[in-house]
Amino acid sequence: MRTDLLPLAAVVPAALMYYVGLHRRVGRRRAGMDAFLFAAGLGALVIALVSPLASLDQELFWAHMSQHVLLLAVAPPLILLGRPWSTISRALPTGLRRATARAVLRRSWMSPPIALVLFCGAVVAWHIPALYNATLASSGVHVFEHALFLATGVLFWSQLIDSPPFRSRLDAPRRALYGAVGMAVGSAVGLVLAVASTPLYEAYADLPVRPGGISALADQHLAAGIMWVPGSIPFAAAFVVFVYRWLDEES
Repeated sequence: MRTDLLPLAAVVPAALMYYVGLHRRVGRRRAGMDAFLFAAGLGALVIALVSPLASLDQELFWAHMSQHVLLLAVAPPLILLGRPWSTISRALPTGLRRATARAVLRRSWMSPPIALVLFCGAVVAWHIPALYNATLASSGVHVFEHALFLATGVLFWSQLIDSPPFRSRLDAPRRALYGAVGMAVGSAVGLVLAVASTPLYEAYADLPVRPGGISALADQHLAAGIMWVPGSIPFAAAFVVFVYRWLDEES
């Protein structure tokens, strides 16, 4: 299978299973909103990985960074807000559903510190020049990077967003702090890219031309802005929500 079509091999079955599970769900209150949020999350994945944006990631750093933001900070929270686990599980045969539930509910992988370390480690590690250049040189490495971003993104946001049958172990103030740490790590990466006076990634710096005639350094600074501003919005929104909940609980 062509690697550029691999995302569709996951998105289409997930959408179909969600649709079947939604119509089998007991107590379908909020079903329309859940379906909208889940579809929006899948749409973010399609934009990141299959749309024209994906065809530009080898030539424009800002396009590649936009993919990262969608995979780390946009698609995961939207998917989780759509309550996918309890909905999709209803599309499975009863025996398989029970076996899957027993396996998944062993939640050592849901530990907040582990999720935070994995998420922040992925964000920092894959923006180290050697690893980043490797993603542009190998389609296999590129697919692995994006899959890891999505997986650690879901793991991170599952500590902030309750998505039945899972509930976060964190209370409101710790969720606010958790989101702030995630935002700080991404902002730090953006700051490094913004203050650099020379291009940091040879794969982009060595291109003879880029779409639009943008220079490699300007492209890098634009990517930094995308990581720094749009990339921070979901984290900032989560921080505000949980600070509000914290203050509301204290009043």
